[in-house]
Amino acid sequence: MKKYLMGVALAALAAGAASAEEVKLQLKWVTQAQFAGYYVAKDKGFYKEEGLDVDIMPGGPDISPTQVMAGGGADVTVDWMPSALAAREKGLGLVNIAQPFKSSGMMLTCLKETGIKGPEDFKGKTLGVWFGGNEYPFLSWMATLKIPTDGSAGGITVLKQGFNVDPLLQKQAACISTMTYNEYWQVIDAGLKPDELVTFKYEDEGVATLEDGLYVMQDKLKDPAFKEKMVKFVRASMKGWKYAEAHPDEAAGIVLENDESGAQTETHQKRMMGEIAKLTAGSNGALDPADYERTVKILLGGGSDPVISKAPEGAYTLDITNAALK
Repeated sequence: MKKYLMGVALAALAAGAASAEEVKLQLKWVTQAQFAGYYVAKDKGFYKEEGLDVDIMPGGPDISPTQVMAGGGADVTVDWMPSALAAREKGLGLVNIAQPFKSSGMMLTCLKETGIKGPEDFKGKTLGVWFGGNEYPFLSWMATLKIPTDGSAGGITVLKQGFNVDPLLQKQAACISTMTYNEYWQVIDAGLKPDELVTFKYEDEGVATLEDGLYVMQDKLKDPAFKEKMVKFVRASMKGWKYAEAHPDEAAGIVLENDESGAQTETHQKRMMGEIAKLTAGSNGALDPADYERTVKILLGGGSDPVISKAPEGAYTLDITNAALK
């Protein structure tokens, strides 16, 4: 009888596992607290409660989320809106289904010894800039300031920055791109003190664009089953994000448990999670149309070479987040 009951239980578990809907999530970068909400949702069983089996796929310097989506390698991806809208204009039908990040963590970190006190002092300097889609907010900002980025007189020289802080430490650039939750602290850990630096947060400069949002291929939303699956995914993901905000140290620990590279440290991930919580605060997952319009306006303000040529239509949907919030 016991064997029979055990067999029934195992069969039920197998049936439950078999009926779970698979979701492939492509991250924008490597496993770190920037994506804590998703790891927390999986660890705490929030996805499982929704009947989902989520495969979280880390990104990296050689992985383009938009290319993964174009190739059908993921159901949903984390990307910045400038990159997603640029890809959409080129024909890739990405659409935003949720916006966990309310604020931008992007900024320029400069050496005070270069004499930079304000954006007007950028002229004649070399600035490190990330590419691969991350350059769009910077280029739009410079266009707004009417500062050429071609190295000409009265302009700046753009250094294509790798995903490290070496150009600043080696004084190859007066400023480099950093995130409030990551590279800035790498500069500090390398030995520079905060009073030796000058920072310019995109939020403070009025040129912040939306960062980590969730995107899917628009044509897949025509399938009611896929759309409902995304409702479940967003609901569980936001539950994970709010848990991470309320329990930052625990969330950092969950991220570390999922870091197969072993490159992350407890100190850095706890610090990162504390900063990330500031960026997700105030978001329930629904995209604020005003934030979207601000992002589009900034991207259109790219002078002779704007990031996008016109305001895109149908680039986001509130149906999924509204359904998830009910």
